[in-house]
Amino acid sequence: MRWVSLLLLLIFLSSCKVQKEILDKPIVFDEQRIELTKEYLAQRYQLNQETPTISPKMIVLHWTAIPTFEKSFEAFEKSTLPNWRPDIATVSGLNVSAHFLVDQDGTIYRLMPETTMARHVIGLNHTAIGVENVGGTEDTPLTRKQLKANIWLVDYLANKYDIEYVIGHHEYTLFEEHPLWLEVDDGYRTEKTDPGEDFMYKVRRATKKLNFKPVPTK
Repeated sequence: MRWVSLLLLLIFLSSCKVQKEILDKPIVFDEQRIELTKEYLAQRYQLNQETPTISPKMIVLHWTAIPTFEKSFEAFEKSTLPNWRPDIATVSGLNVSAHFLVDQDGTIYRLMPETTMARHVIGLNHTAIGVENVGGTEDTPLTRKQLKANIWLVDYLANKYDIEYVIGHHEYTLFEEHPLWLEVDDGYRTEKTDPGEDFMYKVRRATKKLNFKPVPTK
């Protein structure tokens, strides 16, 4: 019945407001990573900066497509790209990363400062906070606890920074004509499906009160 569904939704949204703890588990951010990040900002975005800092305007939600937290963390930990990422190695040797990693049980880990650039989304890294979720494959789908954690984290970040957009990684190319888009190479794109339309619909429905701007349409 409709009223039962509405009641369940209200209970779910209410539970998302419970204060969660963010655990710090930093990835390697040594001088090599700092220099590679500054180089990325200069070469990809024509932003010559003394420090690899960003002014967050956007949150991008992802999935790792890796079934465990340990292996997901390992993928981001080192400063340089592993040899299994030849698809993007020619652009930069900087390893991919994200600011947060959410485990399947909903635990939120902060991997790096929120105002330092992470390489996680083409064209928008200079202004985007990245949130990775462990899993995402058919064998390890994203969980309800991860959804609740993402909703809480989006609310937390929106109250801390001037966030205008919350998007799924699969939506990033919709910003190609947007003022925030800075990628210099029109041929540098990758196809993404994460974290999925259903996941984003539920996050947006639960954070509607924050009045984020709609994603551009082509």
